[in-house]
Amino acid sequence: MTTVSTVMGFDFGMKNIGVAVGQKLTGTASALVALKARDGIPDWQLIENLIQQWQPQQLVVGLPLNMDGTEQQMTASARKFGNRLNNRFNIPVAWQDERLTTFEAVSSMGLKNKFQSAKRSDVDRMSAQIILQSWLDQQ
Repeated sequence: MTTVSTVMGFDFGMKNIGVAVGQKLTGTASALVALKARDGIPDWQLIENLIQQWQPQQLVVGLPLNMDGTEQQMTASARKFGNRLNNRFNIPVAWQDERLTTFEAVSSMGLKNKFQSAKRSDVDRMSAQIILQSWLDQQ
């Protein structure tokens, strides 16, 4: 018997953090919301509310890497965010390579660049969905 397992994905950013939710059973992810962040620090109460609402058994955080696969300054910030998620909510965190997800999100929205979107949060939500979907596809 397969159990339904809810997974929550995050596209970490210094100003916005995209959030998506998905199911292991169906292997699908949906964009939820983009939360404002100040220097990479979210309103933890909003994240707690989402976790209480969706009850995920797994969290997935996008890992920003350089095109050659090496780490960059944002990689350390994303890891710090993921570790804080794990420490606060005691839910396992998986890492997902997020190279080109913003490009893919912008492209799928029919835009030329992320700044063309009237709502930058739409791009962040879509990026979180792409990160989570790629993680689900690899399971």
